[in-house]
Amino acid sequence: MPNRAIIHSENAPKAIGTYSQAVKVSNTVYLSGQIPLVPETMTMVEGDFAAQAEQVFKNLSAVCTAADGSLQHIVKLNIYLTDLSHFPSINDVMAKYFREPYPARAAIGVKELPKGALVEADGIMVV
Repeated sequence: MPNRAIIHSENAPKAIGTYSQAVKVSNTVYLSGQIPLVPETMTMVEGDFAAQAEQVFKNLSAVCTAADGSLQHIVKLNIYLTDLSHFPSINDVMAKYFREPYPARAAIGVKELPKGALVEADGIMVV
């Protein structure tokens, strides 16, 4: 087994299944999907799509920090949307959390997400 470490942050929602928040192999970190759960309460953030997207990036950021990185170290980002009409909004929210050069990204329309979330994101980070 290669050099592998399990990453955990108290500042991000606890894993609610058979997975880790992230796994680091050498200098690559595989970030599990984050939905807009508030870590302290494990309940969905209040508000509209933008509020949910903000919480998703806060959660991803906390896991990145626990892995000695930041959102700027993400090289591949996957975003899952239950309504693709939110595509412009996700770009607006991302602009608050990322700066150029931006990561490679996919925005994928899905039927539904855990706990009724409108958005989820996962990624790969290199530190």
